[in-house]
Amino acid sequence: MSEPQTSPAGARPTVVVDDVSVDYTVYAAGKRATSERKLLRRAPSLRQARTVHALKGVSFTAHEGESIGVIGHNGSGKSTLLRAIAGLTTPTRGTVYADGRPALLGVNAALINELSGERNVILGGLALGMTPEEIRGRYQEIVDFSGIGEAVDLPMKTYSAGMGARLRFAIAASATHRVLLVDEALAVGDAAFRRRSEERIRELRAEAGTVFLVSHSMGTVKETCTRGIWIDHGELRADGPVLDVVKAYEASVK
Repeated sequence: MSEPQTSPAGARPTVVVDDVSVDYTVYAAGKRATSERKLLRRAPSLRQARTVHALKGVSFTAHEGESIGVIGHNGSGKSTLLRAIAGLTTPTRGTVYADGRPALLGVNAALINELSGERNVILGGLALGMTPEEIRGRYQEIVDFSGIGEAVDLPMKTYSAGMGARLRFAIAASATHRVLLVDEALAVGDAAFRRRSEERIRELRAEAGTVFLVSHSMGTVKETCTRGIWIDHGELRADGPVLDVVKAYEASVK
């Protein structure tokens, strides 16, 4: 299953990941190298560092109309892969090619806590490239999808983590994306919200987009995705039909 996956008939490539590796330098306190100066000022003893190989020579091609479940244990490199595709993490080696600008949606995606849900919907829509008219036309649909109701008028800092995550998904899913990257966003909310989210992903796929979904829920991956990619300790362990990849992964963790 680790061989390159056959593309859907006539489908155009949307993402090409070519021999991508991502390395992080981590210091003794568990902080990344971006905090090096601060760490060295506080404690010279922290100068010892180690390199973490988050991704190791990963290659595959994604095509329009695919919904790809990215699975693996905690710390396997799944989220790093999505960040590399989105352009938020620069590969140490290798290259990522993407059709358009991939949109990364995760439960930690930033919204402005001091602003109301309404203002965040507007700003989020603008960030996704919508016009003010498009945002107004989709505003109520976004609020209804999120299920936060009248709380949309309150500051985001008053929201529970689940409410914020549902609103993030509703904003991102309101636009049509060539490539949408979803990082564990379906883990929040009740069963009804998860059903709406899964249905929206299927709609995005049908609109000739490509959806990547990182999830620890194998049920969600099997229900939502057509293809599976298994990342294990930064390496591409398997790539193929989603049921086959999930079966192989589940067998490895028993």
